[in-house]
Amino acid sequence: MRIAVCPGSFDPVTNGHIDIFERASTMFDLIIVAVFHNPNKKPLFSMEERAELLSISTRHITNIRIDAFSGLLNEYVKQQNSNIIVRGLRALSDFEYEFQRALLIKKIDPVIETVFMMTSSEYSFLSSSGIKELAKFGGPIKGLVPSCVETRIRQRMAEM
Repeated sequence: MRIAVCPGSFDPVTNGHIDIFERASTMFDLIIVAVFHNPNKKPLFSMEERAELLSISTRHITNIRIDAFSGLLNEYVKQQNSNIIVRGLRALSDFEYEFQRALLIKKIDPVIETVFMMTSSEYSFLSSSGIKELAKFGGPIKGLVPSCVETRIRQRMAEM
């Protein structure tokens, strides 16, 4: 069984993320979308909320599992009986960052491979931070995130 791990903070999940999951699901037997805590970011949603929103947003993908973790990615990948990491890329700047991360993981764990998938052009401008900024100022996010995520973001912004 070919298992791939798609790690990320997914705060919030965007339609660009969903596009990568859908396309990766045709290449692997199981896709594990793994929400992780990024200490360099201030999250809008807790890890549990992000996992819940991912579960709702990916119900149509039959070979996907949502999980959450903290710690080293290479160790998590091995715990999942995988050696494949899938990363989505939007721009050259993403590649530079992700390439360095992939090389570091390869150095400490040579059996792990990173597969880069280019985002569909219709989502190349999307980022979670951009969505949060738009929402913070009341901008339109419809069509950029799954509808359940849009609703939850609007609720969270009203609470703030």
